[in-house]
Amino acid sequence: MTTNLTPMYMKADRAFREAKTDAEKIAALEEMYATIPKHKGTEKMQADIKHRLSGLREAAAHKKAGGGIDIFHVERQGAGQVALVGTPNCGKSALVGALTKAHVNVAPYPFATHGPVPGMMPFEDIRIQLIDLPPVTAEGVVPGMIGTLRNANILLLVADLAAPDLLDQVEVCLSVLENRGLVPTGKTPPEGGATKPMILAATKADLPGAMDNFAALKDLYGAALPMVAASAETFLGFDAIARHCFELLDIVRVYSKEPGKPVDRTSPFVLKRGSTVLDMAAAVHRDLAANLKRARGWGDNLFEGQPVEKHHVLADKDIIELHV
Repeated sequence: MTTNLTPMYMKADRAFREAKTDAEKIAALEEMYATIPKHKGTEKMQADIKHRLSGLREAAAHKKAGGGIDIFHVERQGAGQVALVGTPNCGKSALVGALTKAHVNVAPYPFATHGPVPGMMPFEDIRIQLIDLPPVTAEGVVPGMIGTLRNANILLLVADLAAPDLLDQVEVCLSVLENRGLVPTGKTPPEGGATKPMILAATKADLPGAMDNFAALKDLYGAALPMVAASAETFLGFDAIARHCFELLDIVRVYSKEPGKPVDRTSPFVLKRGSTVLDMAAAVHRDLAANLKRARGWGDNLFEGQPVEKHHVLADKDIIELHV
């Protein structure tokens, strides 16, 4: 059944998907309900909006009344979540600040970061969430932080190329993680542990002698970890960090197209690699998946407007037109 969703509704729907806080989600849902056409074809969508609004309002009221908040719980936003791991003064806060413009606390003394600081790193037409965290030491991690590390899609290890203890910094990061059951993808985890995609970002690459140290570091760890020489001062390595994150997230971007209208390239749907047209329809709205009749696609492996089956596997940057 035709829904005839308005541009104002679609804008509010995008705002909801990009919202970072419960308050932003509530505001977007209220706008969606106010702008959705009120007719029989949208009754289920109206009910779904009201159900989600009720749940978010109830959760917000419960948080306010309870007062108990886990400061290390960071709601996942964007295309994926990347948590930074590094020893004191390794340069991770400066890196997050430069990559995301987040208001991190960059200081010349250790332990300037006391809790998680999220920011959004752009990559082409999507954003990936980075989380700056308190530093790790040989003694361990700040209580509560390990949950953030386990929940993240990727861990970005950070070490200072100009530091005399460069190798120790990397070993401390890897040892602390392994002691808590987290090892790089490709390595056998301890009993009860898990593998986690990891990247090593070596900072301060703009300083004298830094690239020589990076070459030595790569000889030691290059086979185990993707590595990037980076600088928060010159932005060296920023594109490589973002691309490594995108590739390790193992996702595809899919653009929606309304019949008879140009493709919407402003806000792609981000899906796990291997997702199908039906998965994309469900990401737009669950009613679309249930009522999907046919679809057309455009992409590198498709000819213009090619009819595609519901179980057609999507490729990165495919364009899909859904018909219900």
